[in-house]
Amino acid sequence: MKLWSILGNSQKLDGGAMFGNAPRAVWEKWSPPDAQNRIALACRALLASPIAGKTVLFETGIGAFFEPKLRERYGVVEDRHVLLDSLREAGFGYEDIDVVVLSHLHFDHAGGLLAPWREGHAPELLFPNATFVVSAGCWDRARDPHPRDRASFIPELPALLEASGRLEIVDGAHSRALGNAVRFHYSDGHTPGLMLAEIVGPERSHAEAHGGVVFCADLIPGRPWVHVPITMGYDRNPELLIDEKREFLEDMRARNVHLFFTHDPGCALAQVVRDDKGRFGTAHEVPELRARALAA
Repeated sequence: MKLWSILGNSQKLDGGAMFGNAPRAVWEKWSPPDAQNRIALACRALLASPIAGKTVLFETGIGAFFEPKLRERYGVVEDRHVLLDSLREAGFGYEDIDVVVLSHLHFDHAGGLLAPWREGHAPELLFPNATFVVSAGCWDRARDPHPRDRASFIPELPALLEASGRLEIVDGAHSRALGNAVRFHYSDGHTPGLMLAEIVGPERSHAEAHGGVVFCADLIPGRPWVHVPITMGYDRNPELLIDEKREFLEDMRARNVHLFFTHDPGCALAQVVRDDKGRFGTAHEVPELRARALAA
């Protein structure tokens, strides 16, 4: 199995919102802000092939579906669909993807499912040959958002996914599409049913998995958030998220499962470590994956 980090469109969002409970004097050392107090964020996907004989894309980034006014409001840097360009650079087209796994349906993680915005045209779903894997909790939230996070969803997306006839909603550790090759973990602190996909290490059962890779999504957007107390202003329940994150990191460290970051502009993959004070951190940081073999 080979892994690629696939860059999508990048964003600039308010640093205070992204670091929530941390003062600027602390977070600006990790992510220097621009004149508008915005920090640079990647929208990175993970491509793996083959998994259970399939080519699998974990998330799709924010994409280029926003009209120009909203693209500016949400800090989307590029006007083209960068994910599609990055897939081509890796030797794949979006038609080659057999499965798309979505941690949740916020627009910065699922917007890349849609074709680029064109004036006068309704949103159009890409990936015509893919099964779309979504958790039951995220699916319910996207169809009936809370007022606090309603703006984070794409109103048309659930109907498009349902109409495709290729939607798989999961509520357990595994999906029909990928079997035991991918194990799902769940978190509710950021959004209900956030689904963290772990690619199980080769030639091991899901119960004995070591040396795999887990897509951290918005539980841990990048290296600064590995520090357990750091949460985002966008998290619905920060105290729950902290508890979930601690348990998650302890598990990944114990089993040597590497972390894949979607929003860290400088790091795609890292190993979890813990210092003598019990504080989690990262080591063996990798900025980019290009047909990297999954370590045993």
